[in-house]
Amino acid sequence: MYQGGKQARRYVVRGRVQGVGFRYFVERCAQSMGLDGYVKNLDDGSVEVWAVGTAEELAALAGQLWKGPRWAEVRGVEERDEAMIKYRGFRIQH
Repeated sequence: MYQGGKQARRYVVRGRVQGVGFRYFVERCAQSMGLDGYVKNLDDGSVEVWAVGTAEELAALAGQLWKGPRWAEVRGVEERDEAMIKYRGFRIQH
């Protein structure tokens, strides 16, 4: 935890989550929630999301990760708390 009750969490989303607009979906969701962090594709076909926000905001994001965009098929979302790293805004990492 750090100032303002914010915390960092890392998610790894598995299933059909690459090539279906998943990163753009996550970017829009996270930005609308005011989260900081990033989303990126991993070599194993999963998507990594690293986000900073309140517990409530992160729970809402996790719900959206399970949903995904229209063409995604989410089969699993692993999550764990992470050490705080300061990010400004939320973006797609390549």
